[in-house]
Amino acid sequence: MDIIIAIDGYSSCGKSTVAKEVAKILGYTYIDSGAMYRSVTLYCLRNNLAPGGVIDLEKLQSQIDLIKIRFVYNPELQKHETFLNGENVEEEIRRPEVANLVSPVSIIGFVREALVKQQRDMGEQKGIVMDGRDIGTVVFPDAGLKIFMTASPEIRAKRRYDEMVAKGVQVDTADIIKNIQDRDRIDSTREISPLRQADDAIILDNSYLTREEQLEFVLKLAKERI
Repeated sequence: MDIIIAIDGYSSCGKSTVAKEVAKILGYTYIDSGAMYRSVTLYCLRNNLAPGGVIDLEKLQSQIDLIKIRFVYNPELQKHETFLNGENVEEEIRRPEVANLVSPVSIIGFVREALVKQQRDMGEQKGIVMDGRDIGTVVFPDAGLKIFMTASPEIRAKRRYDEMVAKGVQVDTADIIKNIQDRDRIDSTREISPLRQADDAIILDNSYLTREEQLEFVLKLAKERI
């Protein structure tokens, strides 16, 4: 029987990496909720809805129903990619200018409401893996398996730095650490759907675990429930 697997946790903990691999091995659909909020952020940047880094709430609310996000599996790359209104934006939503604005966008009530509706529509058939910050607490409180991932801020910053450098993006380590600390504070203290561990979630501290060890940990739990 297919289940919904919810993976929550702090930024740069490797949630997406684990979720993608689990989905691939189980033949599930991978839904990256973070990519959805990044897509809305990209929409804001493209449509001048965040002048000076300040969200124009009235204009965004009037256009929120025009923002349609879906995930399409690319067999050549063997991964799901993010599409914003029919356009593949997988690479663009990972850029620093999007990352720097995504937290303010993600705390907007009507944005979260619109995206949670899209997420729940995607999960109706189950057989999905979704990662984010409120998947096991808000989006799918009845998920068959809930994982809460964490790691030290220093290790998360190093991972983010290595990832950006590998993509040819020049970044400053101090800026990355500040971005991670800011996102942790905003995500944990926001009024709507704050980041927190679900009561029935299983903690995965991957500070010193390899990618293979993390994958084995989650797959074992998932197979016990399927």
